[in-house]
Amino acid sequence: MNQGRIWCVVNPSVGLPLFLGAVALIALLVHYALIEKTTWMAQYWGG
Repeated sequence: MNQGRIWCVVNPSVGLPLFLGAVALIALLVHYALIEKTTWMAQYWGG
């Protein structure tokens, strides 16, 4: 792992939850944008 030195600066017990939380937040924002900003999503869910 070429980025292994980051854990010398950030504790893994802090950095990993922050990283995973950021990934989850971005995924939720993308899904929200798909639901709100597209016209085909409601039709897709409606069948």
